[in-house]
Amino acid sequence: MLRTIHLGLGSNIEPRASYLAEARLSIEDAVGEVVAQSSVYESEPWGFQSDTWFLNQVLVCQTTQSLLQVLRTTQSIERQLGRTAKTSGIYRARTLDIDILLAGEERIGTPELQIPHPHIADRRFVLAPLAELDPNGHAPGVTASWRELLARCTDTGKVRLYAR
Repeated sequence: MLRTIHLGLGSNIEPRASYLAEARLSIEDAVGEVVAQSSVYESEPWGFQSDTWFLNQVLVCQTTQSLLQVLRTTQSIERQLGRTAKTSGIYRARTLDIDILLAGEERIGTPELQIPHPHIADRRFVLAPLAELDPNGHAPGVTASWRELLARCTDTGKVRLYAR
C-alpha cells in the first residue's frame, strides 16, 4: 500500500543545514520518494534553552513501508547523523530530529507512535511549513486548516523563513 506521510525535520547543532540536506537524501533512499518539501524555517528552541536556533522543514513522502517501519528507519537515520538517544519529555540540542507528523487520514495511538503527532497544533515551527505546503490542509478529525491553526497558535516562539 502506498501512503503519503509528512515528516518534520529539525536540527540545532552545526552544520544545521547540512544535517537537513543529508536527512532528505537518506529519507529518499530509505523511506520513499520526497514529493514535496517546505522552505527551511529558523525557530527558537521549544521546551528548553539554547543559544542556537533550530532549522526546521517538512517533507512529504510516499512510502510503501508500515508506519512502524518508517519510525524505525527515521530513528536509524537520526542515529547515523549523530543523534543521541531520545528521552521522553526532556528536550535538548540535537543534530537531527525526525517526527512523523501525519499519514494521510490514518490515526495511531500507541505508546511507541502517535499519529497525527500530538503537538502539531502547539508548535508554530511545525504549522508554518505545513501551512506553506497546503494552507487549507488539516489533520484527520480536525476541521481547522493549517493556516487557521497557525493564526491562533499560542506558541510564542519566533519562527522566520531561512531558505526557500
